[in-house]
Amino acid sequence: MANPFNTDLAPNPANFQPLTPLTFLDRAASVMPDQVAIIHGARRSTYREFYRRSRRLASALANRGMGRGDTVSVLLPNVPSMLEAHYGVPMCGAVLHAINTRLDAKTIAFQLDHAGARILIVDSEWLSLASEALDLTEVAPLLIVYNDPEQPGGGRDTSSGVDYESFLAQGNPDYAWLIPKDEWDAISISYTSGTTGNPKGVVSHHRGAYLLAQGNALIASLPRYAVYLWTLPMFHCNGWCFPWTMSLVFGTHVCLRQVRPEPIWQALGDHGVTHLCGAPPVMSLLVSAAHDVRRPLDHRVDFFTAAAPPPEKVLAGMEAAGFNVTQLYGLTETYGPAVVNEWHAEWDSLAPEPRTRLKARQGVRYTPLEQLEVMNPDTMEPVPRDGETLGEVMFRGNVVMKGYFRNPEATAKAFAGGWFHSGDLGVMHPDGYIQLKDRSKDIIISGGENISSIEVEDALYKHPAVAIAAVVAMAHDTWGETPCAFIELAEGQTATEEELEQHCRSNLAAYKVPRRFVFESIPRTATGKIQKNELRKRLGG
Repeated sequence: MANPFNTDLAPNPANFQPLTPLTFLDRAASVMPDQVAIIHGARRSTYREFYRRSRRLASALANRGMGRGDTVSVLLPNVPSMLEAHYGVPMCGAVLHAINTRLDAKTIAFQLDHAGARILIVDSEWLSLASEALDLTEVAPLLIVYNDPEQPGGGRDTSSGVDYESFLAQGNPDYAWLIPKDEWDAISISYTSGTTGNPKGVVSHHRGAYLLAQGNALIASLPRYAVYLWTLPMFHCNGWCFPWTMSLVFGTHVCLRQVRPEPIWQALGDHGVTHLCGAPPVMSLLVSAAHDVRRPLDHRVDFFTAAAPPPEKVLAGMEAAGFNVTQLYGLTETYGPAVVNEWHAEWDSLAPEPRTRLKARQGVRYTPLEQLEVMNPDTMEPVPRDGETLGEVMFRGNVVMKGYFRNPEATAKAFAGGWFHSGDLGVMHPDGYIQLKDRSKDIIISGGENISSIEVEDALYKHPAVAIAAVVAMAHDTWGETPCAFIELAEGQTATEEELEQHCRSNLAAYKVPRRFVFESIPRTATGKIQKNELRKRLGG
């Protein structure tokens, strides 16, 4: 029997439009045209200007033949042109491919070829890297060079490519930009790190970007005219969708080319920053900055962090400095954060230790995420909610990727059983909050027992001399694997291997104590995540 509520009630353009975050900028420019949208050094851009420049970019791209299904790649730091690309590229129907500026030329070349890039916009600081990558590609994209007046050393590079401002001048600021034909249309492609072979291209759609951007505004309690400081790279999961989120609240983007303590603290003091995101090492930069660099904060600043939970002493330092830290969790495949540690007011009255334990949990699903579970990957059944039984974290909902570009096998594997398999191992607490224990590839199996590298790292962070700790598996003739700890000591602090071993024995079961301690610099990604695959290589793993 037909549903009577569908009879003669078909969707039409008057009551059904594809969801896209591009409408947020349209609205902001219409409602608050004179509100400052972007601060970059001495430059101030209003929402009227931001919208017109984004439309100019879309128009100029369309004039070069770019349209639905075409790829525009960008190799840019956190600068205004990167924000313009997040709107201008999809406004002409194309797909945005933001490239990690810390990658090597070979990896960039692979991404350009795999994504089928037809245009590459590059900051002049990375022009030599881009040129090296283009020497290795099969594609031959048009090269557009962005010359940032805030670039250290200054100067303009006009030796190759088309100047970005000249390119924009070819576009129409009143360009009638394209709404996606379907909200399932791709808005971006982002590549995973590719620690085991070539990186995978994660395809995101307009609907997911729209919903995640709105979820950010709700989860972060963004007020109207919020001021957001860009310490999280925009090339990382499209900056967790915050380039689109800020237009919702008529907020101001404060751009930073480099994540260093001096410009961060200066921006916090000069621009009334209300929100910023970053990995735990960014927090360490803030709290360890010299006293003459730090600025007193006359208001609370919300800091959202992901990756491994920050050490207790860093959390305490951030709280003392005037920051409120919230733990998030997600992946490139979930548009960035899709899990949040929703804080209960009654937890504020707890003693520091139990409060910190609660702060370290990843939490519950974002508002636009339909389902979040910790499951046994073999039976596809949820694990007991006891805070102890290990399982794989899985997602289901509208903020999960379309799939992996040109990789149906990987897509099928990721979506096996109707859930997205994160590859992260965790537990579910009785109150429904999840807590990560490790990546599946980072779990150390010693004599048949699972050892969480995060648990060992947490114990090491309790030692006052430890600034950064990373624990990976090391081959062992008897036990198969045992933990090996890489250590960066805090400035002015000393510690011996024997001292750290004894410290671990006081905080861990004996089989979890690292058998080796290596004191050296620990490699990180551009987003501050520790590269454990590089550490394993150092051990010959």
